[in-house]
Amino acid sequence: MMFNIPTVLEARIVQSARLKTRVLFSGPEDGTPIVFIHGNLSAATWYEETIKRLPNTYRAIAPDLRGYGGADKTALVDATRGLKDFSDDLAALMETLGVSAAHFVGHSLGGGVLWQFLADYPEMVLSLTQVCPSSPYGFGCSKPDGAPCYADGAGSGAAAANPEFARLLAAGETGKKDHFAPYNILNGFVWKPPFVPARMDDILSSALAQHTGDKSYPGDFVISQNWPGVAPGNFGSVNALAPNHQPNPLGFCEVSEKPPVLWVRGLDDTVVSDSSLFDLGSLGKMGAVPGWPGEDVFPPQLMVTQTANALDQYEQTGGEVERCEMLNCGHTPYLERPEEFDAVFHAFLQKHVKITEVS
Repeated sequence: MMFNIPTVLEARIVQSARLKTRVLFSGPEDGTPIVFIHGNLSAATWYEETIKRLPNTYRAIAPDLRGYGGADKTALVDATRGLKDFSDDLAALMETLGVSAAHFVGHSLGGGVLWQFLADYPEMVLSLTQVCPSSPYGFGCSKPDGAPCYADGAGSGAAAANPEFARLLAAGETGKKDHFAPYNILNGFVWKPPFVPARMDDILSSALAQHTGDKSYPGDFVISQNWPGVAPGNFGSVNALAPNHQPNPLGFCEVSEKPPVLWVRGLDDTVVSDSSLFDLGSLGKMGAVPGWPGEDVFPPQLMVTQTANALDQYEQTGGEVERCEMLNCGHTPYLERPEEFDAVFHAFLQKHVKITEVS
């Protein structure tokens, strides 16, 4: 099937009741709305090619989240609310734009935001496409059942961030010499080597636009009696993912009207994984972080298994879930496997747009 492909992306600064930020738009204003939510170390820019390939019946909306890209740098993330700041920002943006409900796409951290958004605002969600989403239980310091390894979340959030990477990110380092340079982290871990995005300069620039500092990235931390000696503080997006800050991780399973969910993941994802290279439980087990207290106390977080189990529960309580696993693909299927991703994503949209129109 052939479609006319929109080639123009419009970037606008939008002021909602909660946040002033940059938003990308494409497609007809009366088209079916699709809202794209980006992940950590990125911005709406990462979705540009995916948006341009959409059929021209859709209206794409892609904001920069609080703490990222073109968002107001004075607007901090209150991590004690978990991901609720992002969820409330998204609802306020939709109200400002006059969009009562939309299809949603979330990647990585953005997937975590959408677990929360579905729990908070289910009436606004027509369908949900989750691309390598963070576990509903957060990121790090998490036992298989989702319970935090420690009540204070030690070893997650800002407490797990590599200080050299954080320093280079804050300095806007564009080079390749340092092992922890953002360029090398992206190319070594976020997508599967030897893949490099065609628009690598734009991808890197948007990563470097992440807001940095003790109240942004990596955020603040506090001294802890628990391994590794520090715990997440109260500010910043990675602290918002700490397991002790998730008020009701499976709240999205409790909504009465359940929109359909598509879960897409790369089988070689090293970021969101049952043995993530960004999880101190995994690194401790590998011997890369000294003093690891052992698997009984601080196991590797089974991120993929947790999501699978949560979606099983979603189905058991009346929801519909489609699953897609992509071979030879890392953390960014829509960048690494665009044709394969589009085939699955567009088919999912087409099926559920028809259902929405009938209902």
